[in-house]
Amino acid sequence: MKIVGVTACTAGIAHTYIVAQKIQEAAEAAGHQCKIETQGTIGAENVLTEDEIRDADVVIICHDIAVDKSRFKDKRVVDIPIRIAMKNPKSLIATIEKKLNV
Repeated sequence: MKIVGVTACTAGIAHTYIVAQKIQEAAEAAGHQCKIETQGTIGAENVLTEDEIRDADVVIICHDIAVDKSRFKDKRVVDIPIRIAMKNPKSLIATIEKKLNV
């Protein structure tokens, strides 16, 4: 499965990057391709391309602040608070697998 996502926390410092790494590691450990864009205090990093979004099976938006979701229209989107992925990223990936029958 190809997973893309965005993380953005209130402060835009630690949790944004920690959660991005946790999702990435959990997805790759489960055998999936994954790229997570971070929207922190220094702006967007690891920005998703149109091709990556188009080719993705699912989009994870993990945030505590507003994130522009317009580029993800017509995609399966998992929209969750950042604390959910922080606590159990493996469970998040497993739940997505189950819902998508992967």
